Amino acid sequence: MTATTPLLQLSSIGKQFGGLSALSGVSLHIRRGEIYGLIGPNGAGKTTLFNVITGLYQASSGEFQFNGNSYQAGKPHVLAQAGIARTFQNIRLFANLTALENVMIGRHLRTRAGVFGALLRNRATRNEERAITRRATELLHYVGIDKPGQTLAKHLSYGEQRRLEIARALATEPLLLALDEPAAGMNATETESLKSLLQTIRTGGITVLLIEHDVKLIMGLCDRIAVLDYGKKIAEGVPEQVRKDAAVIAAYLGGGNE
Repeated sequence: MTATTPLLQLSSIGKQFGGLSALSGVSLHIRRGEIYGLIGPNGAGKTTLFNVITGLYQASSGEFQFNGNSYQAGKPHVLAQAGIARTFQNIRLFANLTALENVMIGRHLRTRAGVFGALLRNRATRNEERAITRRATELLHYVGIDKPGQTLAKHLSYGEQRRLEIARALATEPLLLALDEPAAGMNATETESLKSLLQTIRTGGITVLLIEHDVKLIMGLCDRIAVLDYGKKIAEGVPEQVRKDAAVIAAYLGGGNE
């Protein structure tokens, strides 16, 4: 594996649900350190592909490599351990836990203390807990949540809850941060704040995969974009190429299935 090896490589990915073909022959690669967008009409297969990448679904066919390793039957916890963190289209926070506790939960993949350590409360365990709390506090500030860490997640604004999900994902120390419509429901100010945060995250060395219906955000943020329609990739390239692609205009940007 070299520095030019793609972080994520998908080759001819297919996914069937009974007699329904949700994905057919989808191939793409995501380079290290880029923001990669995935767009398409409703029902195009974006979320299915996203779920294959994050291990929620198993591909019916094709090859899947991440960070130089093959994951033909990747499970969510295996891929999370390998360095893929995700958020969901619908907010999935622990509403009655604090913002700090929500982020601390994201650290469980990287902790060493087991059951016995938690029970015995030895020095190593206590030191690790302090480090987890410190890192979670840093991440809250990093994503722009200025309210006290003890604020319950349900008492945060909508935009803050979205950023809290990102902070929790970052707590897993990902190589690839996969975001499923993070701007959904945001106003213009919140969306601009999100754009700035994602640029900062990329500058920090984390690769970003983004599914989003906000075409303006995608076009102004992503280095490259892939477009799906009816489970197939119909276009891929830099934003300007995709914007002018006739198939994309017909299927998505020009109205099409949307």
